Amino acid sequence: MDIQSASHSAASGASLEIKSLQLAKSQQETEGKATLQLLDSAADVPRASSANPALGSNVNTFA
Repeated sequence: MDIQSASHSAASGASLEIKSLQLAKSQQETEGKATLQLLDSAADVPRASSANPALGSNVNTFA
């Protein structure tokens, strides 16, 4: 086994690992931005309200 090829292979592996981590970070940032955008848009939706405040206050826990 040639020492140069082994060190080149290790450097190539490290380079691929860094690229993989950069892509993963970019994906997480994109998903985070999309999540924040979704939360912001959901905050603008009016909540359903009823004329009767007691409506929905009882929860049936028996299945």
